[in-house]
Amino acid sequence: MAQVFNRRANTIARLSIFVGVPVVLLILISVWWYYTRSDWVRDVGPAHAVVQPGGGFSHQLHVGGLKMDCRYCHNSVEVSSSANIPSTETCMGCHSQVLHESPKLEFVRNSYVNEEPIQWNKVHDLPKFVYFNHSIHVAKGVGCSSCHGNIASMPVVYKTQALYMSWCLDCHRAPEQFLRPQSEIFNTTWTPPADQIEQGLKLKEEYGIRDSLQLTNCSICHR
Repeated sequence: MAQVFNRRANTIARLSIFVGVPVVLLILISVWWYYTRSDWVRDVGPAHAVVQPGGGFSHQLHVGGLKMDCRYCHNSVEVSSSANIPSTETCMGCHSQVLHESPKLEFVRNSYVNEEPIQWNKVHDLPKFVYFNHSIHVAKGVGCSSCHGNIASMPVVYKTQALYMSWCLDCHRAPEQFLRPQSEIFNTTWTPPADQIEQGLKLKEEYGIRDSLQLTNCSICHR
């Protein structure tokens, strides 16, 4: 019977195994890496804005247009680990007089009359194994927009950061790149000055921020 395959076929078969399999694995790992690190998977960007009850609260109107301070609604952000969601009473503090008959605010009035809290949907929802304290970041010079973006430009809130651990560590390793004066903490349009590193190092000392070895200790965020 005539030989079907050339003798070199054995060598080619062996090479295809030793070369082809790693290449396929490399491709699969690359696809997996891109998929898990993509903004699409992490719901980052305007396309992934979270739908809220009644059409939502427009930060663009309240913060950008009316210049309301973040702390009017998130009044525990300076003293608590949580940047609280405002109660219906806070909303009614204005809307009992302003647009008090607007159909768009019917869900707020119903919440107030029925004494049932509005079920807002979380946008920045960290895993349960991650501990994050808003108050310490605010006290140490980290502004709202560093994590939340320019909230004053958002009709509906969305994530501007994927919140990867590596992103948090970038700040913990070199906080001077991101620190700002206390007067700018709630300025949603703040941008770092040309001499940010120089200013940041001064602020780091002024705020008494610990060294990067301590800030990158696992127990800081995982308790």
